[in-house]
Amino acid sequence: MDLLSFIHWSIDPEIFSLGPLSVRWYGLMFALSFILGYNMVEKMFKYEKENLKWLDSLLMYIVIATIVGARLGHVFFYAWDYYSQNPIEILMVWKGGLASHGGALAIFIALLIHSKIFTKKNVFWTIDRVIIPTALAAMFIRLGNLFNSEIYGIETSLPWGFIFERNGETVAKHPTQLYEAFAYFVTFILLRRAYWKTEIKSKTGMLTGFLFIMVFTARFFIEFIKEDQEAFEAGMMLNMGQWLSIPFVLFGLGLVLFAHFRYNKQKNKK
Repeated sequence: MDLLSFIHWSIDPEIFSLGPLSVRWYGLMFALSFILGYNMVEKMFKYEKENLKWLDSLLMYIVIATIVGARLGHVFFYAWDYYSQNPIEILMVWKGGLASHGGALAIFIALLIHSKIFTKKNVFWTIDRVIIPTALAAMFIRLGNLFNSEIYGIETSLPWGFIFERNGETVAKHPTQLYEAFAYFVTFILLRRAYWKTEIKSKTGMLTGFLFIMVFTARFFIEFIKEDQEAFEAGMMLNMGQWLSIPFVLFGLGLVLFAHFRYNKQKNKK
């Protein structure tokens, strides 16, 4: 197929710079995720007449957990051989290297602590509300990856293939960032509708379970057409992203079943 039939991608990841400081598309997407997420959770809290004073601490916990968890996830799951020899570079987040699985685990731990200190509620009550904008945030982060020309797929002949020219690519590759972004956006729409239009929010943990199932199932299958992120993944039957996704999917399934039976048990007692 003629190379002109494909999408030539050479967008500068930097929007503008002010001296030594620069504003990048990835950072903008990251910030937008937290701003929109805060507004969405605030709307839910107002609807349920919950304490709005919890929101600021909740945002702080999530921001710190996302950055620290995603960074350590990349360090330990994908590049420990390198960072064990260069430990100071673990702190250099601006150089890139974040793993969503590590971020998800860290957010869970952070919200567990937050629930114990502030809300005094079941941790999944909090996560069920945070998880909806989290799906949207995942979409924005993958769009940020697109602007960075990173985490893309293997060669393709499909007409929507991207030639990532800033990386020196001369053949079209699957824009797996867009595939994942679309999957996460659909997840966001379905979970948001479920929260506002059904009684699922009364089934503590079920929204969280469905997000884990949908997001990490999508991630598992898209990984089949994604280039390896690290050299050690070459020749593996399943790559690291897939191995890490499996327990999240299983956890999601277990959570949905547990939430369903727990809700029915409580309902029968009334």
